[in-house]
Amino acid sequence: MTEFPLKVALVAVVILCWSSSVAQANPYKAVADLPAGPRATHVRITQGPELESASTHSAIIRWTSDNPGGSDEHFGVVTFGTDPKNLSETAKSHIRLNRNHPYTIFRVWVDGLQPRTTYYFTVDSMEADGTRDGVKSRVGSFTTR
Repeated sequence: MTEFPLKVALVAVVILCWSSSVAQANPYKAVADLPAGPRATHVRITQGPELESASTHSAIIRWTSDNPGGSDEHFGVVTFGTDPKNLSETAKSHIRLNRNHPYTIFRVWVDGLQPRTTYYFTVDSMEADGTRDGVKSRVGSFTTR
């Protein structure tokens, strides 16, 4: 008679241990980082850059370029300032490239801005190690609210 409750308790412990280990697993974490893919020989901006949105203290700049290749870990970079000849501030946003897509959409959040101020900017992209992709935009501008 004691055998049945013991088997039920053993099964319950096994299920509890299994569900605990499953709950702790991260299904979105890569099993291993892939080595860097081939870098594009020439990266060009195909759309933008353009202002996606602006508020009193921040803005989002968006652009599309050919997929630059190289490391999957990349950053969109916006260099900006209030003088178009002196773009001395930098904002960057992380992106993970999709090797299967021929293009990449970058969106960079620029914050710490002053209200009702015109800012000038250029965009670029780089690998996580700081290697630039060799694409730089024309100077654009936007005004905060």
